[in-house]
Amino acid sequence: MATTNINIRTDSDIKAQAQAIFASLGLDMTTAVNLFLRQTVRQKDLPFVLSTLPQNKPVQAQVTSREQMFGLLRDQYKMSADFDAPLDDFKDYM
Repeated sequence: MATTNINIRTDSDIKAQAQAIFASLGLDMTTAVNLFLRQTVRQKDLPFVLSTLPQNKPVQAQVTSREQMFGLLRDQYKMSADFDAPLDDFKDYM
């Protein structure tokens, strides 16, 4: 696999804060950026949900990690209205 370099400009405070977070996760900047790029390619989209806040409206409560996860999986899963329905389908299969 051939490699290439990427040069980016960013705010020095943002870089330092991101490096501290990555370090706490056992990652360096290169690995973190590569994770972002690979997830972007895999999903053929940004690996997170972008949102903007309408002006003059209060900020809503923070989104939970579960809501973020389902936001990322938008249109990729199906929730049954009846919890036992998938189990019944499985029993029929067996």
